[in-house]
Amino acid sequence: MSNEAAVANNRSLTLGAAAGPLGYLALGLTLLAYGLVSTGVIHNTAGADTKDLAFWVGGVTLFIAGLLEFRAGSASTGTAFGGLGALWIAASQMTMTSANAAGLFFTLWALLALTLTAAHWGNGSMLVRGVYGLFTVALVLWAIGDFANSSGLGKVAGWVAAVAGLLSWYAATVSLGGNKWGPLTLPVR
Repeated sequence: MSNEAAVANNRSLTLGAAAGPLGYLALGLTLLAYGLVSTGVIHNTAGADTKDLAFWVGGVTLFIAGLLEFRAGSASTGTAFGGLGALWIAASQMTMTSANAAGLFFTLWALLALTLTAAHWGNGSMLVRGVYGLFTVALVLWAIGDFANSSGLGKVAGWVAAVAGLLSWYAATVSLGGNKWGPLTLPVR
């Protein structure tokens, strides 16, 4: 086997082994943007303003990271990223016709987030558990807010999603750089 073939073969075996940080960055940035827009803290913005970010970063990037994680043998992270990628693609493409339709949408995706929370509860890091747990809470609050026609609950859900996004970004940052950045040691528990 030539040297080039050996390198290509080695790449095919390890491709995807490091897709976790990319997935958590994509999830974190999308949750942070969507959450902050939902809070109303950034004036003159709406959920529609995040459609492109939700599609490309939250959807396509997460879905690809999920496929790479599956290829690397991580069914748990592959399922999380693939499923959440599908969520963001669907969210970016849908136009809700009623508050009840939006509530149902959030309820169904909350079930996925709850499954991810339960799956990572016993063997995931505290940061990852926090990401999925807070995302579950945010989706439930968005669902209840839509069913009850309560913009206040939608704003609370936005803050919870933004915190989940920050945790996801932080988990990716720690994963990429290790928990030591010069003299600074980042907590990971």
